[in-house]
Amino acid sequence: MAAGRLPPGALTLRQFLRRQQVLQLYRKILRAIREVPAEQDRRYLKDWAREEFKRNKDATEEDAIRMMITQGNMQLQELQRTLKLAKS
Repeated sequence: MAAGRLPPGALTLRQFLRRQQVLQLYRKILRAIREVPAEQDRRYLKDWAREEFKRNKDATEEDAIRMMITQGNMQLQELQRTLKLAKS
């Protein structure tokens, strides 16, 4: 393989970094869900998160992916605020 050529199906650097952002967001959401006190709510939220990420796994448009990451971060912050209020 010549220098600078990617094998078919390989991710570009930008795609790789974006993928890492998505995986990091998913892990953060799952960690936050672990803090939910009610088992039934934890299960619901975990299923919801899994389905949302599965539903969007084939997205390729850069702007759409960035928008979904932003929305996911906002939802994560809302969950964290709600959990913080519940503890106080």
